[in-house]
Amino acid sequence: MNSPTHEFQIRPMIPADLDRVIVIERSLNQAPHWSRLAWLSALDPLSSPQRIARVAAVPSTGKVAAFAVASVLAPRAELELIAVASQAQRRGLARFLFATLANELKILQVTEVCLEVRASNRPALALYRRLGFAETARRPRYYADPVEDAVLLSLRLP
Repeated sequence: MNSPTHEFQIRPMIPADLDRVIVIERSLNQAPHWSRLAWLSALDPLSSPQRIARVAAVPSTGKVAAFAVASVLAPRAELELIAVASQAQRRGLARFLFATLANELKILQVTEVCLEVRASNRPALALYRRLGFAETARRPRYYADPVEDAVLLSLRLP
């Protein structure tokens, strides 16, 4: 298996990526589903809070295989979404994408990244724990359809 660093390029998300990003997002049951307007707002450099949106794309075709969005209120950031297309999963792409994002967050003086995830989303929880996130709290019955807890996680950036 090749390293994702050879197969994919991490770059800023642009409006032309949104059709593919939305297809990936909608194909993953546990992923939050944003409207196109919400995506456009996330890409707006003047939005508040500031957001960093990155994609992992195949360099030869530009086809997006994964993406991540973080909102920044230094010294904290919230990882709002990270998703990998099903055909690109289990290749280290999410770790590669998050490492690149974390380096950018450090440049913005971020020292802590937090997130929330459904308690039933075991693959995401396993990924976040491998990345070094630790559970800090739970929000009982936070999510609807189905009703379940949100797990709050946090990571200190070195």
